[in-house]
Amino acid sequence: MKPYSEACERNREPILAVLRRVFAGRRCVLEIGSGTGQHAAYFSAALSHLVWQASDIGAHLAGIRLWGVEPIELDVDGPWPMIGADAAFSANTAHIMSWAQVERMFEGLGRVLPPGGKFALYGPFNYGGRATAESNARFDAMLRARDPASGVRDFEAVSALARRCGFALMEDNAMPADNRLLVFRVQELPEMQG
Repeated sequence: MKPYSEACERNREPILAVLRRVFAGRRCVLEIGSGTGQHAAYFSAALSHLVWQASDIGAHLAGIRLWGVEPIELDVDGPWPMIGADAAFSANTAHIMSWAQVERMFEGLGRVLPPGGKFALYGPFNYGGRATAESNARFDAMLRARDPASGVRDFEAVSALARRCGFALMEDNAMPADNRLLVFRVQELPEMQG
């Protein structure tokens, strides 16, 4: 049976509206954490000018294939494949990763995307250290109860991390259900961390 997420069905059209514009001049998109595979199947069909490369940890690959998508294995904690992507997309991943893994995601993308490459990151974010909605505060509490290393990330911390890794924030798009779609652009090589 295909893995299925109701949230993917609900959010795909608003996300697609932004991606059509942001990825208009792109050739190849690396999706980090493809999950069920629904976004990869839908966006690759809707954005037919792109090669949409799904990826996830090994445990999710079989489910993604059931959506007619061929994923590659990518764990942000391990080596990254060099696939020639000039854009990246990730949905609902930053809050289920540890902060160290979020750092590795940005660092890895900073290495594999070329100057001018774009990264679209979808999910809930706190602003000024506060939840934007009571539903996000409840979601954050549930995430942290399940795994203390996870949780809704602060927009300011994500933006600062992106800058350290050579990205500039281009857009902060409001999305349904108190989510955001942040769009970053590679400006320069990541700073060396000591």
